[in-house]
Amino acid sequence: MSTGFDWDLTVVWAVIIAASVFVYVVLDGFDLGIGILFRRFPVGAERDTAMNSVAPVWDGNETWLVLGGGGLLAAFPLAYGLIFSALYAPIIALLLALVFRGVAFEFRWRDPAHRGFWDLAFSGGSLLAALAQGVVLGALLQGVAVQGRAYAGGWWDWLTPFSLLTGVSVAVAYCLLGATWLVMKTEGRLQQQARRLAWGLGAATLAAIVAVSAATPFLSGAYFDHWLKWPGLLYVAPVPVLVALTSLGFVRSLKAGHEVAPFVLTLAVFALCFVGLGISVFPYVVPGAVTIWDAATDRSSQVFMLWGTVIVLPMILGYTAWSYWVFRGKVDADGYHS
Repeated sequence: MSTGFDWDLTVVWAVIIAASVFVYVVLDGFDLGIGILFRRFPVGAERDTAMNSVAPVWDGNETWLVLGGGGLLAAFPLAYGLIFSALYAPIIALLLALVFRGVAFEFRWRDPAHRGFWDLAFSGGSLLAALAQGVVLGALLQGVAVQGRAYAGGWWDWLTPFSLLTGVSVAVAYCLLGATWLVMKTEGRLQQQARRLAWGLGAATLAAIVAVSAATPFLSGAYFDHWLKWPGLLYVAPVPVLVALTSLGFVRSLKAGHEVAPFVLTLAVFALCFVGLGISVFPYVVPGAVTIWDAATDRSSQVFMLWGTVIVLPMILGYTAWSYWVFRGKVDADGYHS
């Protein structure tokens, strides 16, 4: 029987993994968004500037994906096995897209004779990675068939209208994050184009949030109770209200010509959506099937891993913060300048 300390330590690990995934989403999200939008920018200085804006940080951003996935395997091995068994195809697509995209990122500069091909690969890999992440999210939310301690579903169970909706929604939201990043980091024609794109992408992202939020409660009775049944409705109501207020602030910041505020407010919308996701699924790590306590490894392993995390996590936070500080300011086709 679990003790209070076991319960608390399991929750701590759930928070660490959730936080790692969120940091990955917001850091690599604008990177993927720029990749998806990449072919909309004119060949030449604009594309070079867009890529230079993420060149110093793009590979470090993916550290958080490794931390989240590795933490899931170490702290919740049962959930890791079930999730990867159910979502093998989109997860492999995600990893291959990230690899191919990384290769394109490097070869674009070193093989100028085929730059058009590498630009296409960079953009296509970014789009596939974003779609795959959204599909994984949707497939998890709609539930995974579990019998005993094994996956009991089929190969194509992840592919549904809802998972496709979340896939497109995540890709659109990443594009908004990328556009607002370019508004903040660039100048001239590229900044103006990014600002114009941010208007349409902001509206599309809000529509996607509404569509996914409207569909989610009807996937499961538990979701419905969390969001639409009294008195739970009273406690979760601040989340959509804050999303609406933040969206209003986003519109006002774009109208006012602000550079930093649109990006920060987009991050705030992502954070609120992540909170809403947590409200929907907690305390399940495999929604509707396995709770965090059912999936958790033993207490001694959790304690051992926590000591390692206490040492390593501040180092990751430190070099991430340092890299963003060093490469602060505006960027152009020749690189960063203060």
